[in-house]
Amino acid sequence: MNKQPHDHDLDKENSEMDQHQGHNHADHMDHEHEHSGMSHHGHAAHGGHGGHHDHHAHMVEDFKKRFWISLAVAVPIAVLAPMLQNLFNFDVSFPGSDIVLFLLATFIFFYGGKPFLTGIKSEVIDAKTPGMMTLISLAIITSYVYSTLTTFFIEGSDFYFELATLIVVMLLGHWIEMRSQMGASKALEDLIDLMPNEANKLDGSGNTQVVAVEELHPGDMILVKTGEKVPLDGVIVEGSSSIDESMLTGESVPVEKGVDQEVIGGSINGEGALKVKVDKVGEDTYLSQVVELVRNAQMSKSKAQGFADIAAKWLFYVAVTAGALTFAYWITAADFEYALERLVTVLVIACPHALGLAMPLVSSVSTSIAAKEGLLIRNRTQFEEARKVDKVVFDKTGTLTEGNFGVEAIIPESDVSEEELLQLAYSIEQQSDHPIGKGIVREAEERNIEALKVENVQTLTGKGLTGTVDSQKVSIISPGGMESEGISFDQEQYQALSGKGNTVVFILRDKSLMGMIAVGDKIRPSSYKIIRELKEMDIESIMITGDNRKAAEAVGKELGLTDVIAEVLPDGKSSEIEKLKEQGSKKVAMVGDGINDAPALAAADIGIAIGAGTDVAIETADIVLVDSDPKDILSILKLSKATQRKNIQNLIWAAGYNIIAIPLAAGVLVNWGIVVTPAIGAVVMSLSTVVVAINARLLKMPENE
Repeated sequence: MNKQPHDHDLDKENSEMDQHQGHNHADHMDHEHEHSGMSHHGHAAHGGHGGHHDHHAHMVEDFKKRFWISLAVAVPIAVLAPMLQNLFNFDVSFPGSDIVLFLLATFIFFYGGKPFLTGIKSEVIDAKTPGMMTLISLAIITSYVYSTLTTFFIEGSDFYFELATLIVVMLLGHWIEMRSQMGASKALEDLIDLMPNEANKLDGSGNTQVVAVEELHPGDMILVKTGEKVPLDGVIVEGSSSIDESMLTGESVPVEKGVDQEVIGGSINGEGALKVKVDKVGEDTYLSQVVELVRNAQMSKSKAQGFADIAAKWLFYVAVTAGALTFAYWITAADFEYALERLVTVLVIACPHALGLAMPLVSSVSTSIAAKEGLLIRNRTQFEEARKVDKVVFDKTGTLTEGNFGVEAIIPESDVSEEELLQLAYSIEQQSDHPIGKGIVREAEERNIEALKVENVQTLTGKGLTGTVDSQKVSIISPGGMESEGISFDQEQYQALSGKGNTVVFILRDKSLMGMIAVGDKIRPSSYKIIRELKEMDIESIMITGDNRKAAEAVGKELGLTDVIAEVLPDGKSSEIEKLKEQGSKKVAMVGDGINDAPALAAADIGIAIGAGTDVAIETADIVLVDSDPKDILSILKLSKATQRKNIQNLIWAAGYNIIAIPLAAGVLVNWGIVVTPAIGAVVMSLSTVVVAINARLLKMPENE
């Protein structure tokens, strides 16, 4: 006996058809390596495409290597630097020691400083706004150029020690930050691998020939056999079958398809052979459009700046303004060399070592806490923004509901017991792997009902299943099958059950109605809690689904949702998200699990994927709920707020002393004998770095009520 899905009338279960990271400063310098688009003719374009995931891993290793090598070089620089010698009253010098110091500093400037120097292009030229890379580059370029001048041309104190320590600390901070996040993977490119490589092309005589998918064109006729994947988007011209679109849509119930209905490339054909006219190829196919929608959304999202970049941007403006004013004053009040020394001191002090470590340390700690709570943070910038969310949009199936169908109601006829009706259905459905059948089987097994012996189980195309029990023909058929057989049933009761989003099947014995069983996708118990708590936090909860409005609104009413958006077409979810964003929301979060959710996850300010969902949804999202429980969204919102509070605390510690030190470095109190020297600046910077490191470790996960 071949187990095959059978056909139920799924009008009440309409299918919901319709990367990468935020642009954090840790990967500015390799912006040119971002995905630049790709060809989608068929799917051949994806072979050998390593994806951004490998690139991200390479960058993490690169920062690690640069950090350790730069640290090793920084040690002799610290020993040879006059600043530390004066501070701790020792002397290490020999003929040519100043040249050795210059050469070591030159190496660390170009090797360790390269990521920051090249990062200026992404910030100033591409993004047209300064950030962390620009602030760091300003400090290290200034200190290197000035120190070189003091070595060979002018009198003054060099800044080699500040140069080395700044580069080492910043490399450490970026390494920690990049290691704490996953990076985008190549799942988007792998989407097209869902498509088969070959198809059964039909010629004018009806003969089939196996051809490569790339050779097909719109208008070609193909044969899709039982159990095969549909090669390309098309329209059925002959045959009917149930199509499993779960990989694409996240919907677990196969969709009944017949003549003149569309099929999507990548979906799996059920028990009926289909003749399909190819409608779309290459970039026009559904999967290719999903890739493009996601890519476009991610490109716009990547322009967002993280909290550290915003802080660095303003510190850059402060540094440049203060430096210009300082130089302008001292060039007239003193001489050029003194003015230059004050300018360099201001610019170097304006770039706090602690800021480069403050945010990455908080990021690392919060990422670790999140992982323990079952939250996988893929995009740090968007996670930071989660604290501003005022609308959460949920996919229905597999998100608010379990995605596993269960028996909602058993309605036997007057002369039949509930147990007898379930036993008959259970006995037949044991032969099926249809989600509806599995729900009935689970219910019977939970009730410890014993299955009867069944023979001659057959699929009734477009109707259901039939078999022989104790020499009597028992059938389980859909409402459409009942109508075609001319068998009457209680329409009022049927409408009441189906109106709640249930699929109703009818059990017949020798064409006599025994009763009906309603099977539905059960609402997750935790869904009630999260909707209630979101309401208490003044956050709107919205459900978006491809289901018919009546069924969707039944779920919405049950949960107390703010709004329900139903009957959404394949490409509609992302556009609905855009509409919500345009309505003046602070931030919109989207929670989903299907491939058709991927564009919406990318379009939302914060995309949250259910861990049990499709790979593409997971790898498009900013945050993944590993435990597949939507209640963890509450943890995301609370941890994001706690992380922001800790970031602000560290920013105050990291930059606070700079705000005080900059005017002192500029020489505003020089007449009173108070001036910040590089030595004093280095000591205070070190203390500030220790404070932010300890403070970051004190971050805790807020308790859920």
